[in-house]
Amino acid sequence: MGTSVARSVDQVVNTARYPLSDPGTLIPGIRRELENSGCCVLPDFIQEPLVAALREECATAAPLAHYDVETVNVYNIAVDPSLPADHPGRVPFDRGNAFVARDHIPADFIVQRLYSSELFQRFVAACFGLNRVHELADPLSGLCLNVVKPGMQHPWHFDVNEFTVSMVTQEAAEGGEFEYCPNIRSAENENFADVASVLGGDDGGLVRRLTLRPGDLQLFKGRYSLHRVTTVKGATARHSAIFAYSERPGVIGSVARTRQLFGRVLPQHLEAEGHAVRVDRLLD
Repeated sequence: MGTSVARSVDQVVNTARYPLSDPGTLIPGIRRELENSGCCVLPDFIQEPLVAALREECATAAPLAHYDVETVNVYNIAVDPSLPADHPGRVPFDRGNAFVARDHIPADFIVQRLYSSELFQRFVAACFGLNRVHELADPLSGLCLNVVKPGMQHPWHFDVNEFTVSMVTQEAAEGGEFEYCPNIRSAENENFADVASVLGGDDGGLVRRLTLRPGDLQLFKGRYSLHRVTTVKGATARHSAIFAYSERPGVIGSVARTRQLFGRVLPQHLEAEGHAVRVDRLLD
């Protein structure tokens, strides 16, 4: 059990720097950064004395991660040999990261308290210029812990959600850096040429690199920004919590994607199959 028991969110967050109940002066700058670069990092979001508890709690859950090294392309779908030879969907990657599902993360952990906090949700919505965000109805993927073991990576990919909220809870000893290409595609244009260039190692200055520390909050528009976590080296795995929200209530992951990430599906996934609402027609 971590030391977060009985702590409210405003006792966990560094409210002297990030006043969740009245963040008005912070919001314009955050929105500008998201608009310009697709990413905004809020350093030291968690109170410094609790960063160790944050790491310890998530480390206890990490062994419950589902591991399934598989070959995928940048769109997290099977490599399609029928595509043109220069198409980025032809480039294979071994996806070696793993995920701990929400139902394996105790309710009193810091990350669970943040995820379900209405105060935190209102703050996130304001940062992205939304009226409201909703927790996913998905009992597995609403909140999850991403685990990248030494020798593994989370290869180049796009997110399914338009926006992503995450927090590193344990740094790798070496490697495990976050790299991204802001707004490399749009809802109207896949921009296969630039995506292929990045995958081929000729990024043309498109790739940016971030150093993320435990307790930093990352706000990211990952639907349109190609990104990856580089290979983790040394003896320490990289852990990060992913807070998945949606503009719509009731969102549940697809059966295929859920099984890919967590190795199982629940009745809710089977019942929701075929009723997904998409925001664009991108490959994924």
